Amino acid sequence: MGTLSTWESLLLGVMVLLVLFWFRPGIKATLERSRHAEKDWPGLLLPLAAVVLFVIMLT
Repeated sequence: MGTLSTWESLLLGVMVLLVLFWFRPGIKATLERSRHAEKDWPGLLLPLAAVVLFVIMLT
């Protein structure tokens, strides 16, 4: 697969901008919800520790 030509690069850039503008309201709402959500660090750390222990046991 070779390099993209100029018109392909421009078309790809326009498509990326359109997708960003299309998803922007949802991204803003998600960020706002995450600011006000309660923090659940044990819900992240316990599965992460379990995976680390599992990988250690495999070796």
